[in-house]
Amino acid sequence: MLTGSGIKVFAGTSHPELAEIIARRIGLPLGKAEVTRSAIGETTVTIHESVREDDVYIINTGCGAVNTALMELCIMIHACKIASAKRITAVIPLFPYARQDKKDKSRAPITAKLVANMIQKSGCDHVITMDLHASQIQGFFDVPVDKATSIADRLGVDFALFHKERKKANEVSRMVLVGNVKDKIAILVDDMADTCGTLCLAASHLSEAGATKVFAFVTHGILSGSALKAVEESTLEKLIVTNTLPQHQNQAACKKIEVIDIGKVLGEVIRRSHYGESVSKLFHEVPY
Repeated sequence: MLTGSGIKVFAGTSHPELAEIIARRIGLPLGKAEVTRSAIGETTVTIHESVREDDVYIINTGCGAVNTALMELCIMIHACKIASAKRITAVIPLFPYARQDKKDKSRAPITAKLVANMIQKSGCDHVITMDLHASQIQGFFDVPVDKATSIADRLGVDFALFHKERKKANEVSRMVLVGNVKDKIAILVDDMADTCGTLCLAASHLSEAGATKVFAFVTHGILSGSALKAVEESTLEKLIVTNTLPQHQNQAACKKIEVIDIGKVLGEVIRRSHYGESVSKLFHEVPY
């Protein structure tokens, strides 16, 4: 829990529930800020309290209307910057455009780099995010980037992998299992589940290869299109996701979805960041 003055936490409109959980974790109220949109869709931000010489944290995640959430974040950062905040940290549980991290065909943009530039040029001094789709995105910034979790690194169990070949985004043309899963409980680990085509196909292959049960642990449960139906009809026992995105509707629609709250982890990252303590220690210890 944080004490004293010198720190402010603000939230955009993308995931207010998570912002409240984080604020409760660190024992601070969310800062007073108003985000509105004009008739033509332009975003206006008004910060209703002083941030001069404060350590400011702005929470907004890449979900729902992603472009709107991104503009909100950049405008809020800029508003605090020109209001003389001492340091500004963007807390982005799901980094927008993280899958567009490389030039995979002629004339393709590297949009994740563009987003990094936008956030940085807005006046951001530090970024906190969860389980980046590709670690090289950290190199797109000239400011520190902290990844608040790494699910797969410390399980300490036998390891198998799938080799995937794609013809286009969100569509796997071929999948090969490397490793033995016969008579074992299989745990699929990934950073995000969108349409869940890959996840459900992998679960099917594992069951056919002799796995007794198949569970999936995914940081970002995007779950778009017919994903929930695919999960419900798949051989997965459970799909466990975090609340980097709102999940209430997904849970109501699919009984296999379970949610892990990462608000406490992000709150602890903010506390450690404010006091200059190690964030990497959280890779080995989960706060309660």
